[in-house]
Amino acid sequence: MEFIPLHYPEKLEILNPHGDVGLVTLWSPVKVVRDHLQRVGVDLTPDGSRLAVLGTLYGEGLPEMLRNLLYNPQIRHLVLFGVDLGRSRENLKGFFAHGLEPTVCLGVKVHQIKGTHQKIDDAIRPEDFAGTLQLEDCGKPGDPGGAERLRAWLEGLPPVQPATRERREVPLVRFEATRYPSDPKGHQILAQTPLDAWKEVIHRLYRFGHRVALPGKGDRLELHNVKVTIRAPAEESAQRLREHGFSPEDFQRYQQGILSAELPADQHYGYGNRLRGYFGAGERDALTKAARMLKENPESRHAFIALWDTSRDLMSDAPGHPCLVSLFPRVFEERLTLTALFRTHNALKAWLMNVHGLIAIQRLLATKSGLDSGALTLISHSLTIDPQGGGMERARTIHDFRNNEMMAGTGFQQDPHGDFVISVNGETGRIVVDHRYEGQLLTRYTGGSAEELERQIVRDQAISDIAHALYLGRELGRAETRLKSLKNALN
Repeated sequence: MEFIPLHYPEKLEILNPHGDVGLVTLWSPVKVVRDHLQRVGVDLTPDGSRLAVLGTLYGEGLPEMLRNLLYNPQIRHLVLFGVDLGRSRENLKGFFAHGLEPTVCLGVKVHQIKGTHQKIDDAIRPEDFAGTLQLEDCGKPGDPGGAERLRAWLEGLPPVQPATRERREVPLVRFEATRYPSDPKGHQILAQTPLDAWKEVIHRLYRFGHRVALPGKGDRLELHNVKVTIRAPAEESAQRLREHGFSPEDFQRYQQGILSAELPADQHYGYGNRLRGYFGAGERDALTKAARMLKENPESRHAFIALWDTSRDLMSDAPGHPCLVSLFPRVFEERLTLTALFRTHNALKAWLMNVHGLIAIQRLLATKSGLDSGALTLISHSLTIDPQGGGMERARTIHDFRNNEMMAGTGFQQDPHGDFVISVNGETGRIVVDHRYEGQLLTRYTGGSAEELERQIVRDQAISDIAHALYLGRELGRAETRLKSLKNALN
């Protein structure tokens, strides 16, 4: 029986297609392992070697490797010999030694290798290889005497035995994720305008949100502790609001209500009431009090406003609890910024309207304290999309619209960490990268290769935007090519 790979044939080196040993080099390059074996006299000839095939395993190719083995039952021995920079050795050995167990990955029921975090489908199980495949671990090429031990192991194998089962082809199982991987507690968004920020919020929730079931409220897509900073917080035009399905009149009424101390008769609470009439005796307007403190001392960090009443909202059975729980106005570079903390947040219906209400609050605080308005930040402990009532369809439309803007280049935003100017110095044989911010040179990086410069830039966290990082990587690669051309021309 001849070895025929079903998957990744271009990544495998076939020695003797009729051999009965597969050698897994893990993270070590196949050529490096081959050289070690050649130096100690291991037979690597196509006609005489016991080795049928050599290949790497970085971890993610395990399902394909197992399918190749099932399709080639003449492989009776699998030997590990290579450096493992991940958990490939542990995962492969764990598959045969311990088997699989059910788990959940990205909201989907899957299996994983027991004792590991390696997810894998269960279309192939260890028992499929019972009695037909032996696994051996011979260490690393750099181990003293490692290659000699592998040679001795090969020489000690019993004679080649014919395959005891037929070829078996198992199709790959397509993984249908309900969301894409991310840290659900670590999303941060920086945008120029409220609508830009809102579209990015919906995009993150649609792509990365976890589906949760809330008692009495049904399913939601949720992210935790999402932080959104809007650099230029100003009301969107009536036309733009209507284009995105909002009522400008509703937004204006909301802005008026959030500044009013009156509690409407049909509401259990109101943000304006909590801010300007609910707490304490005597002077109850927290916004006016905070503005006065900031006017007297712009660097004050005491103007913190809480809307949450623990005695009522947590300790009693009173109905209705505010979602906006605190405000923190703070001067930064002579401008009044505002940070708002939300307990829960409906992203589709309430988020953008809340932003407009916060803009009105920030403007009032800035006017009363004699300052100009700066950035506006919203932190949402629980940010959700309600899939019911067409919520997912609307979220998908916004998600697609935002993606089309990004593909067209209209969604471009400058990296807040600065820009880079790349040049090649033929005399010194170095690539030069200047890190600049608003025209000012911050750091000059030099290196002989793109990889060397990449490490320096990552070390300093000099780049923050994914699109910018990919672009810089391309430009560094081109600079390295130019440098090599200059060196060849000089030689």
